[in-house]
Amino acid sequence: MVSIAFTGGGTGGHIYPGLAVASYLKKIVPCRIFWIGSGRGMDRTLVEREGLDFFGIPSGKLRRNFSLRNFTDVFRIGAGFFAARSILKREKPLLLFSKGGFVSVPPCAAAAFLKIPVFEHESDYSPGLATRINSRFAERIFIPYRESAAFYPGRAGDKTCVSGNPVRSEFAGADPAKGRAFLGLGPDERILLVLGGSLGSREINELVRACLPELTRYYTVVHQYGEGNASGDAVPSERYKPCAYLREELPHIIAAAELVVCRGGAGTIWECASLHKPMVLIPLRGSGTRGDQVENARLFREAGAAICFTEEDSNAELSPAKLSQLIVSLAEDPQRRRIMGEAKIAGAGAAGFIAEEIAGRINR
Repeated sequence: MVSIAFTGGGTGGHIYPGLAVASYLKKIVPCRIFWIGSGRGMDRTLVEREGLDFFGIPSGKLRRNFSLRNFTDVFRIGAGFFAARSILKREKPLLLFSKGGFVSVPPCAAAAFLKIPVFEHESDYSPGLATRINSRFAERIFIPYRESAAFYPGRAGDKTCVSGNPVRSEFAGADPAKGRAFLGLGPDERILLVLGGSLGSREINELVRACLPELTRYYTVVHQYGEGNASGDAVPSERYKPCAYLREELPHIIAAAELVVCRGGAGTIWECASLHKPMVLIPLRGSGTRGDQVENARLFREAGAAICFTEEDSNAELSPAKLSQLIVSLAEDPQRRRIMGEAKIAGAGAAGFIAEEIAGRINR
């Protein structure tokens, strides 16, 4: 049986889409899939939960700004290269698929050194630093939007292919009734789902909690506030359901929701779009980010699938009053919600498309 290596990690957004491709690939090609990821963090837990072998390597973050940690991380990246090379030589995969993140750079470089073909996928509108480095080693680069091709000049542009973003197979079978049962809600209860990511978002948490008296007039508010954050249990409302992190039940809860408030991470917004959910997006922005979530959010706004709630768009500071007003306006406008939910986002079926491309390369 052939072996295929996957790499990527650091966040769920770099792991879940790769797992979606791996799941589809195993259905069409008899193969063993293993994953090379960070020896620290969530990578191992998420991958091994899907029954895949996981190999951890040292990893260092790639920073654009000056930091003393850049010097120590250079050695970690180097150690990651040699560890990945040892794993690839031992496991002998026919191909490496990269889902990005800083941990993916050493395995991609090691695969190129060993002359193992590299395929990679970028979820965001514009490529991150890791993707730009990996594109030098890649034989095929999958991108989410046609407009993204402008960021891959020269030889890299010849390798690109528009695929959209892979969405986990669990979303295809998402059942609103299961989501309501998990939450203990009846079939007629209106649900507003708030997602701040696996680590949560202080900004979203504070905004939503300040809006609760108004929001709970219309909705039961289901709020994923992030592990390690204050739970908000002290908020006195039967129509507020805070939880640290939603796992296997998340697809079903999204399916049950009438409206979703979330960041602009590519994985989350594509998952919500796959279930035709109107979204209010509050993307991560400012000096601590390269602006990828703002770009993703604006593309979804231009497609009509979402409303962006940022300082740049509103020309004023974010406030609970503004967010409350926006959500209430959507709650009272079913036609607008329907139009947003029906907006077309290019690239449906990305996991299958990428898996078929990998299978074609394996069988060549």
